[in-house]
Amino acid sequence: MLRDAVQARRNIVISGGTGTGKTTLLNALAAFIPDEERIVVIEDTSEIQIEKPNVVRFEAREEQEGLPPVTIRSLLRATLRMRPDRIVLGEVRGGEAFELLQAMNTGHSGSISTIHASSAPQTLTRLATCVMMSGIDLPHRTVRANIAEAVHLIVHIQRCQGRRAVSAVLRIGNYDSDNDRYELHTLNGKESDDQKAVVRF
Repeated sequence: MLRDAVQARRNIVISGGTGTGKTTLLNALAAFIPDEERIVVIEDTSEIQIEKPNVVRFEAREEQEGLPPVTIRSLLRATLRMRPDRIVLGEVRGGEAFELLQAMNTGHSGSISTIHASSAPQTLTRLATCVMMSGIDLPHRTVRANIAEAVHLIVHIQRCQGRRAVSAVLRIGNYDSDNDRYELHTLNGKESDDQKAVVRF
């Protein structure tokens, strides 16, 4: 199912706690990206390993003597001028979430990223919080609506008794702005084979 989602250019966010294997899963999913596509990888530190013919790597830099910092946000802005077919962001931690959502909502489909979160539904709250850290003055419900439009799948991974495993895959449906709720579909097997129960969050 996840292979098909990557090949269908779904925007995917992988969530989980520290050491759960988010980057490992990202590497595995990125392997399904077609070889002819141009991939831009953005990271704080080099961890993502993608063996593809056309990969451009950007790495953030702390401020150094005589050198200004290079932030994830500035790298995301520069990425849009590189004509990427796919954007792979190592981890969303702060205001760069705004640039990532903008990219996803303006034709850069098939993006993959990771984020720290304790559950798949909580990932949506964490994403909204990161967007708010961007300093862009947007209403809370507008931010949540943009997330629903941009992100197609949330893949949550957990570690239990030394074993890492995907614990939930959610497809984001409509966002009900009147009640401030997402409609989340728990996927099982194939993307078209939803469980009928709808989770409200």
